[in-house]
Amino acid sequence: MPEIIFTGPAGRLEGRYQPAKETGAPIALILHPHPQFGGTMNNRATYEMYNIFKERGFAVLRFNFRGVGRSQGEFDLGVGELSDAATALDYLQSQNPGAKSVWVAGYSFGSWISMQLLMRRPEIVGFITAAPNANVFDFSFLAPCPSSGLVLHGTADRVCPVEDARKMVERTRVQKGRTIEFDTIDGADHFFESHMDEFVEKIGAYIDKRFEANEGGRDIEPEKPEKK
Repeated sequence: MPEIIFTGPAGRLEGRYQPAKETGAPIALILHPHPQFGGTMNNRATYEMYNIFKERGFAVLRFNFRGVGRSQGEFDLGVGELSDAATALDYLQSQNPGAKSVWVAGYSFGSWISMQLLMRRPEIVGFITAAPNANVFDFSFLAPCPSSGLVLHGTADRVCPVEDARKMVERTRVQKGRTIEFDTIDGADHFFESHMDEFVEKIGAYIDKRFEANEGGRDIEPEKPEKK
């Protein structure tokens, strides 16, 4: 996993980028948890999501938000971090101009940023959101959610209670033909530390299911009524 440095809105951004072996492979951007609470691109859940996509042939990038690790800048309450994520996706796409599809995945704070990015980038066809902090951040901007994805949460999460995440999904409207799946890991806390095997298994199974249904893991577009 080569180390990379690319230019972000507030200076350099540090990342780890794994190119795909096949031309035209799908791409995935992975976003880490809260910078002010020790979140980095080397967080275990973030690292495992990176590997899940890598093992499925994606070109995949994870990076440190501004002010984390060797990334320049300072924490910007999510505003600057969203700009960082957009720049990272631009970089990833520039390295893979023929990618068949674009995915985004985020954990905790990274899930909030990833879903905002999703709303701004119509090329994103799938997402993974792990332990979204719906008790802290407002997800009402998902109106409607333009892509299908998976929201995964631990039932013993005391940082971001599972019921807040469940209500977030239930209240979210989606575009026609799109589905947000909500799944839980029984007994898992916010960090999934003692349930990482199940974490990996559930995310991998969801991605595999999407790709078995449609090349590139894209949503199947609803049929348009014939003009009379």
